[in-house]
Amino acid sequence: MRPTTTFSRGDVVLVNFLFSEETGAKRRPAVLISSNSYQRGRREVIAAAVTSNTGRILAGDSLLTDWQEAGLLFPSVATGVIRTIKQGMITRTLGSLSYRDMDAVDQRLKLILDLER
Repeated sequence: MRPTTTFSRGDVVLVNFLFSEETGAKRRPAVLISSNSYQRGRREVIAAAVTSNTGRILAGDSLLTDWQEAGLLFPSVATGVIRTIKQGMITRTLGSLSYRDMDAVDQRLKLILDLER
C-alpha cells in the first residue's frame, strides 16, 4: 500500500524521533533528506533530527539560517542524527528548508558519510 501523503526532500516535518539509546522517543522536527523517488517508492523516509540547541554544534550538524521560513519556532540546527522512519509516523509538515540551508545540510551529509572521495 502506497502512502497517501506526498513528502519532498527538504521538508521539515514533526515526528516522534527515537532516542539513539532506544529508551524512548520525543516529538521533534526533522528534515527529510531522502530523495523524492525514494519516498515515492517506499513507506519510509530518511530524516535528520532538528534541535533548537544552537549552542552545541557537533560533527555533521548544520546551523539553519532560514529557520523561520522552514516553519520552525526557534533558531535551529539540522543534526547529523539520521533515522529511517515510517511515513505514517509523520504528524505534519511544518515547512521546507531554503536551498541555501539544504545545500549546507547536503555538505555535512557528504562529510559524515565520507562521500567526498
